Amino acid sequence: MTDSNSFPCRDAIYSDDYYDFIIDYFADFPMEEAACFQKVSNRFDIAYYPRSEMPDLSPEEYPYSSIPKCFALMNETALEDSGILRLQNPAGLDLTGQGILVGFLDTGIEYTHPAFYYSDGMTRIAAIWDQTAEDGVPPEGFSYGAFYDRDAVNAALLSENPLEVVPVTDEHGHGTFLAGVACGSTNAAADFTGAAPLSEILVVKCKEAKPYLREYYYVPDGVPVFQENDLMLALSWLIRMAERLQKPLVICIGMGTAIGSHAGEDAISIFCDEIGRLRQQCIVTCAGNEANARHHYYKSGMRENETDAIEISVGDGVPGFFMECWAAVPEIYRVAIVSPSGERFVGSGSLIGRQTHEFLFEKTMLTVDYAVTGENMRNQLIRLAFFAPYSGVWTVQLTSVLVLEGAFHCWLPLTDLLKGEVVFLRSDPDTTILSPGMSAAAVCVGAYQTNGDAIWPASGRGYSVSGTVKPDVLAPGVNVYGPGLRDSYTVRTGTSIGAAVTAGACAQLFQWGILQLGASWLNSVSLSNFLIRGARRNDGRAYPNHAYGYGFLDAYGALEVLRV
Repeated sequence: MTDSNSFPCRDAIYSDDYYDFIIDYFADFPMEEAACFQKVSNRFDIAYYPRSEMPDLSPEEYPYSSIPKCFALMNETALEDSGILRLQNPAGLDLTGQGILVGFLDTGIEYTHPAFYYSDGMTRIAAIWDQTAEDGVPPEGFSYGAFYDRDAVNAALLSENPLEVVPVTDEHGHGTFLAGVACGSTNAAADFTGAAPLSEILVVKCKEAKPYLREYYYVPDGVPVFQENDLMLALSWLIRMAERLQKPLVICIGMGTAIGSHAGEDAISIFCDEIGRLRQQCIVTCAGNEANARHHYYKSGMRENETDAIEISVGDGVPGFFMECWAAVPEIYRVAIVSPSGERFVGSGSLIGRQTHEFLFEKTMLTVDYAVTGENMRNQLIRLAFFAPYSGVWTVQLTSVLVLEGAFHCWLPLTDLLKGEVVFLRSDPDTTILSPGMSAAAVCVGAYQTNGDAIWPASGRGYSVSGTVKPDVLAPGVNVYGPGLRDSYTVRTGTSIGAAVTAGACAQLFQWGILQLGASWLNSVSLSNFLIRGARRNDGRAYPNHAYGYGFLDAYGALEVLRV
């Protein structure tokens, strides 16, 4: 048991009585008089403030990017199709990820699973940071969670009751599966091998979001979601561990959020850009599972004073939801909302501020927030939050006040973050890649089915709002075989699985390029370029495109490019 006075931020980090804010010293003015801070990087800090002394959350009161977003899990024979087994072949290249760290920020890991042992029964896990542990010794430089190094994990494996020594579990199995697919040990009896089966593993078991933030985003009970600030701190810890261990690092992010402008300007995407440009660091993200969810709306070609009607179908029993509409600077739009019964609310047309309105017949409370936000361009944001929405078709009318291109995007929350059906009647499957998949420096991966090279229908599609081509590649992500809980093996589907396969391939390429060739300059940007150039492409399809990016993952093809 530890003394909380030794870690002054610990109480604030876990308590719902404190707001968490992301402080960006490049884009926003830092807020003063915080209870405490956690350092992420030279650019970002996480600050904690007593809620009783602060205004309620809204883009009117706080910089939009400072309010942490909620991230959900992207989860719903692969290696041969991806060219990975050709790199593992001992008679050939023998690239197994040896000497490379692969890091995961997820739901934890079942470290007792044989998929994470060396042949002598010792662990391949270099370290674990359990952010959920409220009474442990945190890693150096952090004020919460519990840190366990390799020696502690090995001691646990040698004991009769491992969880009494290292009490880290994975209740969901998502983190265990991703780690296994990326770098699980070969198990001939189970007919399984990970992409980089001799790499070393770093694990962050991420703390779930606080109740106040779940309420702000209308997250249903029981759905695991994670705060942006905790994920950023997890990334910071992974980088520090790689520096301490003096080894190249590949990071796999199997989570995503639909909140934000989809231009790669949110805090975690900016941080991923910073990491991805560091030598010997690579970040792999997933495209998300929202292409066929009917949660994106797009309109272009608007003329001045023209009105577009966005119809939203809301099912029975939806407790609440929000929608974000984004327009590029200098365009300005005015909003009006028509309820299923025909009652109409007209917004103020302000660029900054908040309005509330109760629809009398439907007994629905509406909050409209107006903000101007963005790192490079100060874009217009209109955020509409519906509390106890009446079932039926709600119509959001956007009228152009000032237009040049005459285009805007609207997004609803992730499917997992909605209780009940909320969809656009006239939706657009493009621009559905989730944050941080829009990070320019990260490798963004969609999912396909190896039988027939068919794209998985839910795999998020590009491009980014700023025009960056994403996804970079597609990887196997349908019915992929990997480690489950209680020493089992199972199958899962999702773009996070494709990201894990690709992370293992990146570990192989780092082993070849950095450790064998001495190309110490390799990073996420360079690996992305090699993967793009080496991707397998089908005749008759134009590349890049919104669904397939630059083609299908081919690690051997990327190595051929790297050799040249």
